Amino acid sequence: MKILVFGRSGQVATELRALDSDDIQIIALTRADSDLTDPAACAAAIDAHAPDAVINAAAYTAVDKAESDVETAQLINAEAPAAIAHTCAARDIPFVSISTDYVFSGAGDTPWSPADPTDPQSVYGRTKRDGEVAIVKAGGRYAVLRTSWVVSAHGNNFVKTMLRLGAERQALTIVADQIGGPTGAAEIANACVAIAKTLVTEPKKSGIYHFSGAPDTSWADFARAIFDAANIPCAVIDTPSSDYPTPAKRPLNSRLDCTTTEAAFGICRPDWRESLTHILTQLDFTKD
Repeated sequence: MKILVFGRSGQVATELRALDSDDIQIIALTRADSDLTDPAACAAAIDAHAPDAVINAAAYTAVDKAESDVETAQLINAEAPAAIAHTCAARDIPFVSISTDYVFSGAGDTPWSPADPTDPQSVYGRTKRDGEVAIVKAGGRYAVLRTSWVVSAHGNNFVKTMLRLGAERQALTIVADQIGGPTGAAEIANACVAIAKTLVTEPKKSGIYHFSGAPDTSWADFARAIFDAANIPCAVIDTPSSDYPTPAKRPLNSRLDCTTTEAAFGICRPDWRESLTHILTQLDFTKD
């Protein structure tokens, strides 16, 4: 099976490249290969490679910067996925695109289901929502996979930031009122491939799905788990999000109901504590 991946150096794209094997050929495109600010180039890349499936693992993820760079965020998060989706639909190629919990308002404490109304509170969230709508309207075989709090041994993410700061300081103040599911990029990559394979033979399973790590936790408690697993004696002080105002509003409730993903594809929520152990091993941060 040949899978074309938009994105190469991001967390999920890096893990997708690691899945390249005799059975699965992963072709990961760099920005030079296909610039997502040029939707036509994205469509042309699909024609050039003639894949069996396409996965979009690229996005404009600079959440705060997007507030002042709306045009670029719209191109990358909405217009490029729209072009990819239309091209895939015209050629009957399964398309899996990664989305985010930021498409929701972040209110309440009930896990968001795929059918819940979206109400993004940031440019990032709005542009990702616009991309989702375009993918659905394209009418092909598709899966929009919303996830949250992506972590890995690659790139910039919360785990790596905590390891760095925890080694430098005796205590850190971390927000405790944002609740969600940390999700390993490796697990997301495996889920994307499994879903793409299923869509080849079962196009009726097209739809919007959720996938996040379990159990749900706060950033503060996640930090404590990181320090404990890495044997770093750094204390965590809880604080509300209101103490750390940012240009883009962060959702307080990032809980995702993933039951339909398990029902359709047999993919269960991964235990983020196991993902964390694997990441720390890769980074050589383990208890003595």
